[in-house]
Amino acid sequence: MGMPDGPDGAERPEEQRLGPVIRRRGQVQAGTTDQRLLDTEGDSEWVHTDPWRVMRIQSEFVEGFGALAELPSAISVFGSARTPAGSAEYEAGIRIGGALVDAGFAVITGGGPGAMEAANRGAREAQGVSVGLGIELPFEQGLNPHVDIGVNFRYFFVRKTMFVKYAQGFVVLPGGLGTLDELFEALTLVQTRKVTRFPIVLFGTAYWGGLVEWLRDTVVAQGKASERDLLLFHVTDDVEEAVALVTKETRN
Repeated sequence: MGMPDGPDGAERPEEQRLGPVIRRRGQVQAGTTDQRLLDTEGDSEWVHTDPWRVMRIQSEFVEGFGALAELPSAISVFGSARTPAGSAEYEAGIRIGGALVDAGFAVITGGGPGAMEAANRGAREAQGVSVGLGIELPFEQGLNPHVDIGVNFRYFFVRKTMFVKYAQGFVVLPGGLGTLDELFEALTLVQTRKVTRFPIVLFGTAYWGGLVEWLRDTVVAQGKASERDLLLFHVTDDVEEAVALVTKETRN
């Protein structure tokens, strides 16, 4: 059934206003928005739809921003979850975490075991702020016991935004695919000037040497990157040098 005639005498179509949305003719829905919100009957497939996922993504950004907004200056430390406790790499992670705190920085890691735990442990033992940004995985790891502020994320891209937004530099310990993902994300953001330039330090010349050689002798040599892109990072085996390199451009 149509609505009353418009000013020109033509019958106006049946119209339904749902917030900013207007529905007419066959697109009119039964009931009201409040009614559909409060109606508990029906299936739960809506929680798996893209619009609902967008809301969950938004909520993760809000939670992350809220939890980390008052952090002091911080450095993100990446590294393998498989680094065994007591190994030379683990001990280096502890020393790096402590040295960063002594230099006046909070320490942010992925919150897991291995190298991440080592850096968080070093930060906690140095009486600094120890942050862990966890990720939901099929094989649950949980946040290591040395994390003082922890946030768990569903989505990698939200988590990586937090690593970049709240850090003034990166230290990258030997790691696997996840560590490489975080490293190249950081390098790409700096190279493309999506973020203000900040230092990236690769710790462990023996581990990273092959990657650096490939970047120089293959990627740059074939024109896929610029020679100056090799200046976006430093490589060292010395804890004091690593901390000095990653913090020198961020001091007030």
